[in-house]
Amino acid sequence: MQAPYDDIAQWYDTYLRENPIYREVVLPTLLELVGKPGGQAICDLACGQGWIARELARRGARVTGVDISENLLALARAAEVREPLGITYLQDDAQNAHTQVSGSFDGAICIMALMNIPDVGAAFHTARRILKPGGWFVFAITHPCFETPYAKWIETDGGTHVRAVRGYFDERFWTSHGSSGVRGRVGEHHRMLSTYLNAMTACGLVLDHMREPQVTGGKRAEQVPGNREVPSLLFVKARVV
Repeated sequence: MQAPYDDIAQWYDTYLRENPIYREVVLPTLLELVGKPGGQAICDLACGQGWIARELARRGARVTGVDISENLLALARAAEVREPLGITYLQDDAQNAHTQVSGSFDGAICIMALMNIPDVGAAFHTARRILKPGGWFVFAITHPCFETPYAKWIETDGGTHVRAVRGYFDERFWTSHGSSGVRGRVGEHHRMLSTYLNAMTACGLVLDHMREPQVTGGKRAEQVPGNREVPSLLFVKARVV
C-alpha cells in the first residue's frame, strides 16, 4: 500500500515540528473545538506521524490512529515506544477504514488531510460510520476559499497584505511548483467550500461549529503577515444526531 507521504515521511516529520502554524494555530483551535478529551475514545483519521494523537492521549483520550502511509506510521509507533501513551496505530485508508468497527468512537478527527484524500465523501462516510450516536467529528483543512491553485499574496503600496484569488470553481488536484512545502511535494485536491459541507451533511453529519483562526502573533504572523487579514485554515466540528 504505497502512499505519497511514504516518500517524504522524514522530511514531513521535521517540517511539522518546525512549522509554527501547527503549535500556534492548529493545536489550540483543535483543542478549543474538541473540549476536554479525557476518557473519550477518539479515532485520528489520517493520523500521519501521530502528533495530534499524542496531544489528545496526553490529555486522557483513548486514541486509535489510522493512516495509509507505512512510513509515517513507523514514526508514530517509534514515538509511542519512546513515550507510551496507549495509542494504537493501524495502517488503513480513511476512505473506508475497514479495521474500525462501526459505532465504536465518541469522537473522530481528520487534521490537515482531507485535501489529500481523493474521495472526500467516502472519508466523511467513514467518520460517520465509526462514531457512536451523538459523536463528534472535527476536521481541519487549508481554507478552500483562499488557498486556491492560483491564489497569491500581494503587498500594496501602503504595506497592506491582500489575498488575490482566482480559479475557485476549478476543482482539481494540483501541485504548487513554486513551493518547497507539503503542497509542492505531494499536492492536494482543491474543492469549493460547498463541496466539503455538502459531502459532510450528505452522510448524516450536522454542522456544529466552524472556526477560521486569525493569526495575530507568534512566528506564523511574522512568516505570513497576510494571515492577520485572511485565514489560511478552516476548522469544522460536526455531530451525529
